[in-house]
Amino acid sequence: MKTKKLIRTFHRYLSIFVSIQLLLWTISGIYFAYNKIELVRGEQYRLPVDVEYRIFDRLGVSIIEKNDNGDKTYETYPDGAKVEPLTKDEALLIASKKTSLNPIDGILINETYKGAEFRGRDLPIFKVQTDTEDNINIYINPLTGDISAIRSDSWRLWDLFWALHIMDYQDRDNINNLLLKILSILALMTSISGIVLFFIKK
Repeated sequence: MKTKKLIRTFHRYLSIFVSIQLLLWTISGIYFAYNKIELVRGEQYRLPVDVEYRIFDRLGVSIIEKNDNGDKTYETYPDGAKVEPLTKDEALLIASKKTSLNPIDGILINETYKGAEFRGRDLPIFKVQTDTEDNINIYINPLTGDISAIRSDSWRLWDLFWALHIMDYQDRDNINNLLLKILSILALMTSISGIVLFFIKK
């Protein structure tokens, strides 16, 4: 009987310790769910920029990027010729030059889809496959030659758990979705009721 009572006491105090941490996780989760990260970052205070320029090298060719408040155009520098998108071979060459990976094939993607691993990147975009065990894909901007993203099986597993964590099973990046807001409130009620029950005497 003493052992049974000791286990129950241990379980009771362990439960209150875990419940307090769950309460803190829940409160912080509610804050994240009800506050847009763009507003937290202060994006609403940025004024529109008239025009910005960037000069960079793409496979030995100097290119100037003109960014007119998000509308980007590209010309060769200094002659001002039109910049043609990368070919598949050029995309593979850039992948081999800018990473330690071995590219084996590439495809130009023009349409996105729910939960795409390149989501948030401008289209079109080159998907370059590599010969790795982790199924690594390199995503390359066809105009700038910039590497937009590198995705692997490790990242895909992380992305799956992230989707489960924020309860956005399609887009996988909306931390302000309604389901998360509702469940976070229910979790808060559960945590608080559990703590209250701990202190209630029989």
